[in-house]
Amino acid sequence: MDDSAVPQIQIDGLPTVFGDDAVLLDVREDDEWQRGHAPDAQHIPMGDVPARMAEIDAEKQLYVICHAGGRSQRVAQYLQRNGYEPVNVDGGMLAWSQSGRAVVTDSGAAGTV
Repeated sequence: MDDSAVPQIQIDGLPTVFGDDAVLLDVREDDEWQRGHAPDAQHIPMGDVPARMAEIDAEKQLYVICHAGGRSQRVAQYLQRNGYEPVNVDGGMLAWSQSGRAVVTDSGAAGTV
């Protein structure tokens, strides 16, 4: 399979809730995550993904997100080569925030992207 064939999804096509059936994997760095992230997202920084792949539930629909879509595309390609079926979130957290979806901090307060 061609690496570039990772499916893409627009923000409006994403589920509104993550956890039971779907995982939103945020691969941004710790400082980006701490400023603000999607509620219920799972955080594994891009560089940690190879060592922490066992934490990613392969049974659930997997969406990968970063700041604008570039890092998540690379992580999605890597995960695809390793047996996952990821979908890259086009536009990343910038598009998420611009669409009006919630951005929170770990404390639950409003966050920023």
